[in-house]
Amino acid sequence: MNFLQFQSPWLLILLLGLPLLALQKRAGASIHFSSIASLKTLRPSRVDFYAGLPYLLRFIAMTLLIIALARPQEGHKSTEIVSIGVDIMLALDTSGSMRALDFIEEEKRITRLAVVKGVVSKFIDNRPNDRIGMVVFGEQAYTQCPLTLDQGILQTFLSKLEIGMAGDSTAIGSAIGIAVKRLKDLESKSKVIILLTDGRNNAGSLVPLQAAQTAKTFGIKIHTIGVGTHGKAPFLVNSVFGQRYVYQKVDIDEKTLKEISQITGGQYFRATDIESLKNIYEQIDKMEKSEVKIIDHSEYQELFHYFLIPALVLLLIELGLANTYLRRIP
Repeated sequence: MNFLQFQSPWLLILLLGLPLLALQKRAGASIHFSSIASLKTLRPSRVDFYAGLPYLLRFIAMTLLIIALARPQEGHKSTEIVSIGVDIMLALDTSGSMRALDFIEEEKRITRLAVVKGVVSKFIDNRPNDRIGMVVFGEQAYTQCPLTLDQGILQTFLSKLEIGMAGDSTAIGSAIGIAVKRLKDLESKSKVIILLTDGRNNAGSLVPLQAAQTAKTFGIKIHTIGVGTHGKAPFLVNSVFGQRYVYQKVDIDEKTLKEISQITGGQYFRATDIESLKNIYEQIDKMEKSEVKIIDHSEYQELFHYFLIPALVLLLIELGLANTYLRRIP
């Protein structure tokens, strides 16, 4: 980051006194005439400009001198972040049940996935110094984005999430396994998985609790989030009469999600509306803070000579003119 500063900015107060220089009048000798009307007609219009030229040069020179005395400096500032951050894998459910329209925003029903994408995006923004990656899961699980400090890339991948992109079922165990594989060999202060789902494990070959035990072995903490209202949730379906709402029960396996978090030292949360989901990610954000040490490096160069040299030149010109071509004869 580039910047401009003055080493002694208080000297710029002297600029307030320059108008007095502009008002300065030199007292000269006078010659008495009965009438000077005829003399005025003989005075060329250019004489007034030439008479004031030394004062103008002096005014500009003094302005430049004061700026030079204040020592303007141009600098470049860089920030170095020295920290051992938290490595976080976001495991997000994109199964068919995430189509449920049980969340309301601005009096409009929106899908669970749409709400999750908005809340997770803000969570990512709040952690610029941590590496964050993303695993999506449905019937299958895969890495959507590897661990990165590039928030722009991560936000782009997040925005591309779609319901059913990994299948309509829910492979919680596989999602944990993929996230553990990404984290297990890393050296970091803390390794965390934040797993969000609205269902129960009904796909994949890896049992969720076995995956949790593996995560514990590698010192990985798992926070689990169950998302969705209690009871039946509305789904928008097409019928011969057009689109209509159908209410279906979405079964969240809270027991397994609680056990996963307990095994790894994490916590289980339940989000039944937008505000509770926001609060959950805010709590996790506070729980998993990393200490960041910031070192500022500043380099600058002096600019006063760009003002001092022209000021001296103008003063010499003013002195020369005042004693030669523009010399006053009292």
